[in-house]
Amino acid sequence: MSRQSAKHMNFECIDFHAHPIPDSFVSGLKELGIDPIEEDGFPLPKWSLQDHLQFMKDAGITHTVLTLPTPHIHNGEDEKAARAARLINNEMASYAKQDPEHFSFCACLPIPNVQGALEEIRYAAEELHCAGFKLPTNANGVYLGDPMLDPVMEELNRRKALCIIHPCRARQVPYNVITGKVMAIYEYPADTTRCVLNMIASHIMSRFPDITWVIPHTGSFLAYELQRFKGVSGILASLGMMEVTDVDAEVRNLYYDIAGDPQPHALDMLLKITDIDHIVYGSDWPHSPAAAVIPKKQRLESAETLSEVLKKIYSENGERILRK
Repeated sequence: MSRQSAKHMNFECIDFHAHPIPDSFVSGLKELGIDPIEEDGFPLPKWSLQDHLQFMKDAGITHTVLTLPTPHIHNGEDEKAARAARLINNEMASYAKQDPEHFSFCACLPIPNVQGALEEIRYAAEELHCAGFKLPTNANGVYLGDPMLDPVMEELNRRKALCIIHPCRARQVPYNVITGKVMAIYEYPADTTRCVLNMIASHIMSRFPDITWVIPHTGSFLAYELQRFKGVSGILASLGMMEVTDVDAEVRNLYYDIAGDPQPHALDMLLKITDIDHIVYGSDWPHSPAAAVIPKKQRLESAETLSEVLKKIYSENGERILRK
């Protein structure tokens, strides 16, 4: 389903953070020599389209924007990564074509292979009618905001693309502590925060204003780091060590999903740096099992403080994104 076709649909709850595990993804990782457990300390969960539909029914989710999980499909071999991306995107497009009422998808890109990414953007947008693109925080160590990715940013901006960010493991982590063994504990939010700060410093949002960005996991550590970044970057700019950066302007139009644990603290913290019009729902299924996701969603729905705004998080903000 493209964003154009979304204009004719009604939504009750849109999930912006849920992951398919296509066969082509599993085989692509093997072809690239990428082991999910070695990469992330976490195995790929079992998944099927029918299981996903059942989960959506049980959780009260009416539409899912499918995005690949980690690991990112690049391990130093551009041609293999481009071939894997094409096979994966074709398979994900088949899910959306088979059931457009319940599924759309964001295409993956073989960055930092810039030429391969540009070719895949055209193919996925024009031939597969993707809803947007999934981008990793870092692609084999190259972070969003790196100048080498500017041609990709230019094309995404030209197409007014939806881009959903997903964390990846940093290339170097301290393995002698628990945070370096299971990436979901700390490294995922840390790398998301690292990535967005790099995008701010590189003025990605102001230079490419027509890209719609969705930041995962209730903003990760940004609620704390933005104020610190303002202070330190101001000092560095006064010393001529970096360009002056209007941090508030860079982050003003970012969207955030609430996958993970938005309550009791994270959502309140996120609302210190954004407003309710820029927050969308995310389940993180199947990496977060239904037995964990559904009670969290029920707690959201029973929170008196959210009763007046939950419709915006569940549907209205997401509809605005998909209908651009």
